[in-house]
Amino acid sequence: MALRIGYLLPTRERIMEGHPETATLLRLAERAEGLGYDSVWVGDSVLARPRHDPLTLLAAVAARTGKVALGTAVLLPALRNPVLLAHQAATIDQISAGRLILGVGIASDLPNIRAEFAACGVPFERRVGRMLEGLRLMRALWTGQPVDWQGRWTVTGGVLAPIPARPGGPPIWAAGSTPAALERIGRHFDGWFPNNPGAASWGERWRQVLQAARDAGRDPAALVGAAYLTLAIDEDRARAEQRLDAFMERYYDQPAAVMRARQASFAGPAAAAVAWLREFAAAGASHLVLRFAGDAERHLETIARLRAEIG
Repeated sequence: MALRIGYLLPTRERIMEGHPETATLLRLAERAEGLGYDSVWVGDSVLARPRHDPLTLLAAVAARTGKVALGTAVLLPALRNPVLLAHQAATIDQISAGRLILGVGIASDLPNIRAEFAACGVPFERRVGRMLEGLRLMRALWTGQPVDWQGRWTVTGGVLAPIPARPGGPPIWAAGSTPAALERIGRHFDGWFPNNPGAASWGERWRQVLQAARDAGRDPAALVGAAYLTLAIDEDRARAEQRLDAFMERYYDQPAAVMRARQASFAGPAAAAVAWLREFAAAGASHLVLRFAGDAERHLETIARLRAEIG
């Protein structure tokens, strides 16, 4: 499978900078498409790390672009009613003519995220089961056939319209790197979309996902291996390191060393960035979603210039 490269829009960064207007974000999405990026992504958080609503913003991006895939990196479906989420996703998939990808997750166990779940009226401890059931209900609704459902939600003869443009609905990629998460992804999801550190670690866990798919009687070749990666590219390595550390600390309000140990990140010259990204491709990743530590336009153009070298 050919390597695909995506770009994460800086929605959280724009809020932190005090610039909630979306014109710049939409221009960046158009610029990414013009430079040949394969996908544009938006993160999700309601209160824990405030940013633009991903589905609303992706609808606008869908209307302003014509080729790039559009994705959530990553959406927390447990915070949302799955009937409404199925309707929103189907509508965006129609707007984009079948370009939507739903990246989903369960969120980390942190005080601000627990508070976010509480504010949304969702039990944090039951978020995995809630997510899995909600996604099953969404897929049932995406068939366009009458749905009867008795569980956390009750649906009686429910028929969704419109259904997604893509038959079966948007592909659903899941984050997570614990053994239980890897097993779930192999059994139930269309792709794996982690941000855990290191290409070697990524490759080892990807093999576990593929084995779980085989054990479930699924075709492992049908799954997509993706990676969420953060970069600060600068020919002055020390300056790149400082930029990445400052970005991580401000974004997460935690020490940079802690976050860089948890998330795959790179700081350094362009040639070294190419080598680092190629390690993920060699490990089996077919879709790299890149988040840049500031300087969006420069980073976008740098990666576009290096695209042929990356693979």
